[in-house]
Amino acid sequence: MNAPLLKRIEADLKDALKRSDRLKVSVLRMIKASIKNKEIEKGSPLSDEEIISVLTSLSKQRRESIEEFRRAGREELVEKETAELSVLQSYMPEQLSEEELNDIINSAIQESGATSVRDIGKVMKIVMPRVKGRADGKVVNQKVRAILESSD
Repeated sequence: MNAPLLKRIEADLKDALKRSDRLKVSVLRMIKASIKNKEIEKGSPLSDEEIISVLTSLSKQRRESIEEFRRAGREELVEKETAELSVLQSYMPEQLSEEELNDIINSAIQESGATSVRDIGKVMKIVMPRVKGRADGKVVNQKVRAILESSD
């Protein structure tokens, strides 16, 4: 059973090959290889949710690379990674707005009874499954920390 997201990736890869879109072909092949590796590791085909998890980790790698290359002054590599990231993002669920993310964080803070920055782990444990693939974990962590610090 093929996941609909995987079918879309495969169809887009064929289309990109026909159009000679080198960037998209390269990124889609990388996505397929990562999915295949995860399937081998798991021993069965991945669901759309598991594919999104793979895409999330690939996106995180791109963001980290962009930061590193920017620090090293390698603008051509920053551009390449940014282009790859935008292709990856096109297969991810729509990102949460600032307001939606804040609402999820605030309700998680209330649920967990968090009162200080020491409780950040409790809050993150509730927030992350709710935002999976729709918000960057690093951004979520920074927001949770800022909200908890302001309530101290």
